Amino acid sequence: VAANPMKCFTFVTDFTSIVSSSAPEVPSIIKAYSKRSDSITVEFTEVSGATSYILRAESDDFFSETPVSGSPGTVVNLQPTTDYILSVMSVNSGGRSQPSYPVKVKTVVIAPMMNTSSPSNDTILVTWPPVEHAVLYTLCIIRQGSSSRLKLNTTDTMVTFDDLEAGITYCIKGMAWDSEGRTGDDTTVCQITRPPSTDVTVQVTGMGRSLGITVYWLPAQGAENYLALTSNAQNCTATVNSYCYITPVDCGQNHSVVVTAYNKAGPSSPSQPNSWVEEPTAGNCSLVWDEVPMVEYYMAFIKRDDGTEMSCNTTETTCPFFCMCGYTYLTSVFPYNQGGSSPYSHVRNYTTIPCCPQGVTIKLVSADTLEIMWSPVKGAELYETTAKQTNDVIHCNDTAPVCALSDLRCNTAYSVTVTPCSELRGCNRTCTPHTHETAPCSPEILNMTQTNNSTYRVLITNPNTRNTNYTITAIGRYNTHACQTRNSSCEITELPCGSLYEVTAVATTAVGRSLPGFSKPLETGPCCPMFVNVSQVTQAMTNVTWSPGRGARSYITTLTSSRGYAKCHTLDTHCLMGCITCSTNYSVNLEAISSTGHKSECKYHGFSSSPCCPTGVKLYRRANNSLRVYWRSLGRQIHNHTVELYGTGANYTCIAAAGSTYCDIQEETCGDVYTVLAAPVGQNGIKVNFCQPRTYSVPCPGSNAGMGKFPLNSKLHIMFCSS
Repeated sequence: VAANPMKCFTFVTDFTSIVSSSAPEVPSIIKAYSKRSDSITVEFTEVSGATSYILRAESDDFFSETPVSGSPGTVVNLQPTTDYILSVMSVNSGGRSQPSYPVKVKTVVIAPMMNTSSPSNDTILVTWPPVEHAVLYTLCIIRQGSSSRLKLNTTDTMVTFDDLEAGITYCIKGMAWDSEGRTGDDTTVCQITRPPSTDVTVQVTGMGRSLGITVYWLPAQGAENYLALTSNAQNCTATVNSYCYITPVDCGQNHSVVVTAYNKAGPSSPSQPNSWVEEPTAGNCSLVWDEVPMVEYYMAFIKRDDGTEMSCNTTETTCPFFCMCGYTYLTSVFPYNQGGSSPYSHVRNYTTIPCCPQGVTIKLVSADTLEIMWSPVKGAELYETTAKQTNDVIHCNDTAPVCALSDLRCNTAYSVTVTPCSELRGCNRTCTPHTHETAPCSPEILNMTQTNNSTYRVLITNPNTRNTNYTITAIGRYNTHACQTRNSSCEITELPCGSLYEVTAVATTAVGRSLPGFSKPLETGPCCPMFVNVSQVTQAMTNVTWSPGRGARSYITTLTSSRGYAKCHTLDTHCLMGCITCSTNYSVNLEAISSTGHKSECKYHGFSSSPCCPTGVKLYRRANNSLRVYWRSLGRQIHNHTVELYGTGANYTCIAAAGSTYCDIQEETCGDVYTVLAAPVGQNGIKVNFCQPRTYSVPCPGSNAGMGKFPLNSKLHIMFCSS
């Protein structure tokens, strides 16, 4: 080394250079986050010896390395709502370090692409297409020049801000949120509301030889230009000024003008119409001419087509004169000075507008037709007839002074205007309208219900104005019934049973009657029978008869008692029924049914069945040659009994009082065969006639029992003598 110090020095220098060129240490990531949808910011530890750093971002199909000078650093040109793996490397002249421990970060969502409009002068509508992976949107609106703001959250993609000021610019800031609660990009759009309506005034002015109007308005906040439009489609516009001119306009015309303000958001609502008449004072005309040099005065001559003449001596260039509607005026002007008059003057004619018709009458000729008549007027060549309620459609355009308006709405007041027109002057739009109402609308029958035996409530529609009278009429074969109301129902009374009616409804006002509504049939319930008779056939069988009920085709008869009931359905006027036993009180219910199914309930009370026949009837001979008939009574013992004995040699009868169960008869001869009939006597004194007789053989004392011959169908009881 001592022999070659320079070489040794050089070696040491190279060694030092190699050591100082080694790669720096590996940095570590402190925090990584995304505040914009296309970037991620990384905060990391800086290491000694590093001159710069590299941020590496990776995904499935993406790889980038971004050099940064220090912490924090940002990776850009990324995709929204995408997961990225990030790491950081330190760099110096010796190279780069190994990548740090990686972290995973997702970029945030993009901002909503907002579209704005102003549907009206106090609202702004904001819409946007859905943002992918967004779960919530936040919008904030602020008025230009103000610090106050309104903030709202929504999951919709449309928001309307209302109660705003007209003609003012508002800025809306919007952002989206992802499912992790992170806000994404924000964007701001500004929108002006439509201008407010303005107030309008109109002034009729002279423009040389022609008439015109000047339209004035108040400036509207936020307006950029204005459009004035008349009802006869003339218009003018202005941008800076708050007025514009419309010319020419015709005399005798009645029009209106509206002004609409415009800005970038669209038009305002039109102003309230402002009307004007170019000849506001009827009968005032002016003859106007150009000034001629070296003239001392003018002589104007005006001649009407009926020969009437007027003149005017003036130093001015105008001559007012009285003019009437429907006439033609010939005018000429001669200038004068000291040298005399001009030798020649042009003759000009002026025709005034036709007069409005007088004596207009309107008459209702049918439910939906009005006939209008008027007197012909001077200057009119044809007439237009319109109605405001039909959007001023011309119904008649004719030379005749009559018109019919048909197919009109019922119960409606029509404002009819007759407008005279001429070829030279056009139409006189200043005529007064006349009003007439059409006939009321026809009511419809909705329902008919029976409230009692002879009364029906009819429910109808009420399609007309209040205080309309409605008459509902039921027309039958033999009679007519009606009721009146101002409401939607009324009751038709005293309708006889078993009848068929045609029911119609008619409305009436001061104008006239409506057409009848569609009729509906009404069938009253069939009549109940005038009488019902009940007779007992046997102890357990009853025959019920009744008189025919008008309108009834079949009957359902029911006998009801505490011991049961019996029922039959028949086309006849009688019915044989069982199940009702003797000595029973019962009622009769009868349903009369028409051929269409209408029913009438008929009830009859106070019926009772016949007393029961006695049972256990026996015949005994007594010691004193008398016979005793004995029986047992069913039910209450309140009836007398009659006993009849019929023999070959004698007939016997006896009466037993109520409560008694036997009856004694003195026999005159013995050895006879007797037919015994014991029957109760009803309250009416009539004997029950369906009790069955019994036959007994009563031999004389000491004779052989069983002697004698009897019919095969008889019951034979052989009784022996007893004491």
